Amino acid sequence: MNEETNQEPIAATEAEIVSSPVFDAKDIAENKYVAALSYIGILFLVPLLVKKDSPFAQFHAKQGLVLTIIYVIGGVVFWIPIIGWGLALVVFVANVMALFRTLGGEAWEMPVIKDVVKKLNI
Repeated sequence: MNEETNQEPIAATEAEIVSSPVFDAKDIAENKYVAALSYIGILFLVPLLVKKDSPFAQFHAKQGLVLTIIYVIGGVVFWIPIIGWGLALVVFVANVMALFRTLGGEAWEMPVIKDVVKKLNI
């Protein structure tokens, strides 16, 4: 029990322990629209090449690159009825969620690809 406030200490939730990257508010405000291009196919190249000084835009450009690679490689698998269609839907929904979260100024690390994105040194 915390003697100063007479309250039990609050344990951190898993969401608080595993947090998304934190970026400068000015960087987010200035670059969120360009960063959103990262989730529209090959347009990930725009923030990747034009906004090299923006960590926020670079973060999203790298995720967009990995998603584009998944779309290209998965192109064959996505044609398989039921399983492929389900996988294509999951990737599409994740892509749309990332787009809207970027427009909202968030830096959402996609659970499955976050480790690959962190290893990219572009």
